[in-house]
Amino acid sequence: MEQEVLSEYGLSWTAFSMLYDLWIWESIETKKLAESAGVSKATISNITKTLEGKELCFRKSDNRDRRITYVTLTEKGKQVMEELYPRFHKGEVEIVSGLLIEEQQSMTNLLRKVIRENDF
Repeated sequence: MEQEVLSEYGLSWTAFSMLYDLWIWESIETKKLAESAGVSKATISNITKTLEGKELCFRKSDNRDRRITYVTLTEKGKQVMEELYPRFHKGEVEIVSGLLIEEQQSMTNLLRKVIRENDF
């Protein structure tokens, strides 16, 4: 699914995850993006450069503390996510369609437990 959907936009899973966070929050600090994606700030910086080149986001420094950098989604980035997310979500639904509702709920609960216990 990742290759089928994300490759059309030249995005990696981490880049998609980052765009998703930006789509939800519109603007977010790089430190929080790194925590959310489970990668280093250096990785976020490299991905941000790539996404800026595609005009999907831009960086800006905090006016009060220049050490803090925010990444903000552009209009083009919003359009890409509005096209991409429904297609990606459809693939996710298809993946679990063979499971009973109870099995889906159990898997969701187990994944949430893994996330909570590992501070993801």
